[in-house]
Amino acid sequence: MNPTPPPPPAGALRSLLPVLGAHRATVLRTCLAALVDQAALVALVTLAAYTVGTAVTRGQPPAPGTVALLIGLVLLRALATWREMDLSHDLAYRVLAELRVRVFDGLARSAPARIAGRRSGDLAATALGDVEALEFFYAHAIAQLLASGAVFVVAAAVLAVLGPWLLLAVVPAALLLIWSPLVEARGRAERGHRTRGALAELSSETVESVDGLRELLMTGSLNRRRARLRSAGRRLARAQRAEQSWETGAGAGRDLLVVTAVIGVVAAAAHAASDQRLDGAWAPAAMALALGALAPVAESAAALGRAGGLRAAAARVRSAVHAPAGAPAATDPRPLPPGPLGLRLRGVRFGYGGGTVLDGVDLTVRPGETVALVGASGAGKSTCAHLLARYWDPAEGTVELVPPAPVHPVGLQDLTEDDLRAAVSVVGQEAPLFHGTLAENLRLGAPGATADELDAVVRICGVDTVADALPDGLDTPVGERGATLSGGQRARVALARGLLSGPRVLVLDETTAHLDHRGDAELARALAAGSATRATLVIAHRPATVRRADRIAVLDGGRIVEEGTWDELIRAGGPLTCLFARERTAAPDHEPPRHRTTPDQESEPAPPARERRRAQGTGCSAQMIFPRGV
Repeated sequence: MNPTPPPPPAGALRSLLPVLGAHRATVLRTCLAALVDQAALVALVTLAAYTVGTAVTRGQPPAPGTVALLIGLVLLRALATWREMDLSHDLAYRVLAELRVRVFDGLARSAPARIAGRRSGDLAATALGDVEALEFFYAHAIAQLLASGAVFVVAAAVLAVLGPWLLLAVVPAALLLIWSPLVEARGRAERGHRTRGALAELSSETVESVDGLRELLMTGSLNRRRARLRSAGRRLARAQRAEQSWETGAGAGRDLLVVTAVIGVVAAAAHAASDQRLDGAWAPAAMALALGALAPVAESAAALGRAGGLRAAAARVRSAVHAPAGAPAATDPRPLPPGPLGLRLRGVRFGYGGGTVLDGVDLTVRPGETVALVGASGAGKSTCAHLLARYWDPAEGTVELVPPAPVHPVGLQDLTEDDLRAAVSVVGQEAPLFHGTLAENLRLGAPGATADELDAVVRICGVDTVADALPDGLDTPVGERGATLSGGQRARVALARGLLSGPRVLVLDETTAHLDHRGDAELARALAAGSATRATLVIAHRPATVRRADRIAVLDGGRIVEEGTWDELIRAGGPLTCLFARERTAAPDHEPPRHRTTPDQESEPAPPARERRRAQGTGCSAQMIFPRGV
């Protein structure tokens, strides 16, 4: 069994009350409807009991006015109940809709730092399940607490007028009802925390099982996965059973307390009536009034208890809503000038908390230039892409967009989110597609693109051949995460999506890793078609891709250790040659020869034999090996 995390801190629910600020009028109307509802019920049962008492003790039938008043109270209570339910649920669902947006904004603001390593099912449990669990808190708890408090005060005042001794049975019971959920709040929070944690675990296991169903079938692991799901389900059942068992016992205790208090009122009222200190007709009315006053208090205590069990859900929602940004918004944003842009990293240092990844990176890509960034696995190439996407800000140094002189460079931290995304497009190796049509996925970053612009990008990136093979062309649904497309097809769609927005700076992070050499060459020609003014940074490991770049930068030890053209760096026999030569040296001696390429294909160029011998003779470190497939 997985260890249970510590319970959530107190105040999680209170921290979510400010979201009601935008709905003050609805909150007021909801509380007023709840107050009328509960007051009408107490008045109805009290008047009915007094009418019966009068008929029994005095032999008087109810007057027509009394009957009319009873009927009016019934109708008023029915109307108030309907209105309170309508208003409270309307309020709750509006607030939940707002909370879902805030949770999504928080996750987006803090991504990828916050979501890295978290399971998608766990994130879904927070964005959907935890928010949905708060419906009871917003729909029932707040209005019920305020209304029951006001009704009890008025009822207690009436009882005090009838006989102060009646309060001796009612007030202590009311205090115990409210005090009990406060005393056991920690235990309720712990039980609720276990339930929410078990539910999130089951959600994660289920999402992963559905996503990986094909692999589970192919590897024969389906039975083991079923066992994990059953185990997670049993943990959730135990947590829910423990929570509900306690709630059932607590409910029985509240009912017993209310009944005891009512019996005390009956005994006191009967004794007072026998001593002529209380009109006999008021004895049943006092009992009904006490019951009508304590019943809402008991329901409020139950609501408090249930709300205490929601602290875990509230804490998870609060954590997501108030998640700190990996890159804070610009306090004094600067506009970007029109025209071409370059990019520059100056003295960039950055680490993920466990050590330094980039240690003084200096790199410039001029407008119209394509630069390939290469390095061993873990050298920090993708970290550079993340900084250019501004998922994080560097610990030291600057990441800038550089307009032509005399305009000064603009740091990414000085741009608004919209300006940054309009100027810089980062396309990663794993660019997920969404459940929708192929055209909708292409227009994701440019919803206003014209049909001509879409057609042009589709042809340039070879997506037209993908669409031709689909039943409805660009209007064909591609499935969740593009499941109906191959990895190479998804790469073409991702690149087309990035180009459709017309970026002035394009960053490709292993975008063509899923393509064969022919597809890689085709996309290279697509990129060249519109790169006259665009700055392009290509992070790649395939020599054919690297060779096409105007300039190559080699990243090692957190720094750029070598820059130049392909021919310059190969002749130098330095780090770049060492990377490729070590990979070829690691290949088996019996590796079959490469097939002859067609004019439409481009094979990976090997360093000249003299350069391979020179590289093999150098003392390259193991960290300089360029791993296959990275």
